This record gives sequence, structure tokens and C-alpha cells, in this order.
Amino acid sequence: MSKQSASETAGTSSYSLEALLGALPHPLLVVGDNLQVEYANSAAEDFFQMSIAVLSRHTLEDVVAFGSPVISLAEQVQRTGSTVNEYGVELSSFRLDAPKLVDLYAGPVPDAPGKVLIMLQQRSIAQMIERQLNHRGAARSVSALAAILAHEIKNPLSGIRGAAQLLETNTDEADRALTQLICNESDRILKLVDRVEIFGDERPLEREPVNIHDVLDHVKQIAVNGFARRVKIVENYDPSLPPVPGNRDKLVQVYLNLIKNAVEAIGDDQADGQITLSTAFRPGVRLSLQGGRSRVSLPLEISVEDNGSGIPPDLMPNLFDPFVTTKQTGSGLGLALVAKIVNDHGGIIECDSRPKMTVFRTLMPAAEGDLVPNQNKENGQD
Repeated sequence: MSKQSASETAGTSSYSLEALLGALPHPLLVVGDNLQVEYANSAAEDFFQMSIAVLSRHTLEDVVAFGSPVISLAEQVQRTGSTVNEYGVELSSFRLDAPKLVDLYAGPVPDAPGKVLIMLQQRSIAQMIERQLNHRGAARSVSALAAILAHEIKNPLSGIRGAAQLLETNTDEADRALTQLICNESDRILKLVDRVEIFGDERPLEREPVNIHDVLDHVKQIAVNGFARRVKIVENYDPSLPPVPGNRDKLVQVYLNLIKNAVEAIGDDQADGQITLSTAFRPGVRLSLQGGRSRVSLPLEISVEDNGSGIPPDLMPNLFDPFVTTKQTGSGLGLALVAKIVNDHGGIIECDSRPKMTVFRTLMPAAEGDLVPNQNKENGQD
């Protein structure tokens, strides 16, 4: 009788444990000898887009990309028997559309020598906000730099240009080309300083409710009649989207810059070049403001997606920093300025990129009193 009760209790305990692991929101894997996958919970099946039946036919080295840190972590646990963690790891797999940023936790399974439990925790939204705070710090650094540049470079630059113009009146034709070169290069530096000086403008924005679809339509009209003549621009709008509290001209500058970058990424040689402008209502994203306890809702998602060549992975961590560019003649200030304007509106910007798919997403606040889509209001919902 007592033995039977113990057996029943053990069976119930085993069943409850498996149910508990299956209910966890984080992907869990158990690997054994030769890193063979022996167990995966439902979150792991969703993460790797493979069922447990498929996963169990593979080793960990088959599931993740070659040289992935998760392989070395699992081997280290098998070798030392100790628990190890690694944070901010980009995990790739042949089933994943793009690398995913995760925290890794690996440890030995008690009473099962050689077996390793691996837990993955995605950092998508958290990392997006963390990066955005870094972008804000970069923008503040450039603001200080802009003030110094304006004072310390513009004044002597004017003197250099003036001296070159005076020399030009007393030189022969051969030397005149050199003085003209000095003037042209002085003008080029002056334009660069003017662009950087924009970052020093810390005046608060004059805001009003702005229909973001009007902004996108205006930007599209400029693009298709100019630099984007050979590119197809597709609209995928949520018509119920509430207004953005902001400055219309600044928002035009943001999306004009993003579309121009998308056109340049597609290039002139790609016959099927396409840019997709999308809007959506995402009520789940909230941002904690520095220096305060309040959390701001950022429910409006505006995306610019292209099927161009993509952004090199080594540039992605610093993409919105000033002077970072892939263009031979670029200044690297366009995306830094975009990040500053979006930040000034209280929003955040993030980028995902791989060949044939690059998307810039801006998450923006809704105008006060418009925290739900208009269609809900029409239906009488609060």
C-alpha cells in the first residue's frame, strides 16, 4: 500500500515537473552526450521553429550556427560541472529569419551526469530600450561637440577662406586653382559643421497632433517624383491610428531620410526594388524615463522596410552613432539626426537587417486622449 502510494506520488511529481517546464515562457533545452538534444519545452520548439521530434534527431551543433557561444557553454558545463551564464549573445539558426539577442544560462542536470540544461531568455524589447538610451547619450555628446565646432571651427574657417580669396587676386592661373581648392574645401567643411550644429538645438519642440499617414504620403510624393522613381513604394497602413504629438516638419525629415537610405540600399541595379511603409497600433510597449518613475506608452509603430543589400552586422550596434556610415561620400550624420528627432518626440527607433530585408521601426507616443485606435472609440469602447 505504502509502496504504491509512493509510486503514484512519484508519477504525479514527474508529470507536474514536465507540465511546469512546458509552461515556462523561456526556451529550455537538455543536451546529453555529443550535445545530442534530448528535451525541449514548447517555448524552445517555437523559438527554433522545430518540434521536439525534429530537435531530438539533431545535436546542438546542428541546431545553432557554427561557432555559436551556446556550444562552448554547453561543453564547458559538461567539462566542469558548474553553472555558467553569458549575456547579450546573438544566436543564429538555419530556421531563424534573423539572429536573436538572448541571455544564456547553462548548468548540469542533477543525478544525470553529462547532461546540460540550457535556458535562453530573449532581450528584444529590453535591449531596444537600452540601445535607445545609448542613442540619447550619443545625441547629447554630439550636442556638446556641435557647440564647440560652431565656435572653434567656423570663425577661423571664414578667415582661411577670406585669405584664399585675397591670394587669388594676386596669383597666376596655375596657382589660382589651388586657392579655389582652398575655398571649395572650406565651404565643404562649413556645410558639415552646419549639419552637426543641428544637434546642438535643445529647444523643446512645438507639438501638435500630427496625422502620420499625411506625413508618409507627403514623403512618398517627394520620393516618387525624385530619387525613388525606379523603386516601388507599397503602403500597409492601419487607418485607425491616432495622431502623433509632434512637429510635422521634423517628422517629414525623419521619414524622408529613412526612405532615401532605403533607396540607396536598393541601388540602381536591382530591378525588383521595393519599399514598404507600414503603421500599426502596438499597445504593449512602455518606456521608463530617466530621472523619473513614470512609464510612457509608445503604441504607434511606423516602419520603413526595404529589400536592399542590408546593413553589415559589424555596424549594427553603433548604427545611430554619429559619423557611422557605409557610404563612401556619407557624413554618417543622417541616422544620428533621425535618432535625435525621434528621441525629441519621446519615441524610440530600432533597426533589424539582413540581406533583402532591412526595417527601421519607430515607436511613438499617441496624442493625449488618443491612447486607443479611433475605430474603438467609434464603437463606444473606452
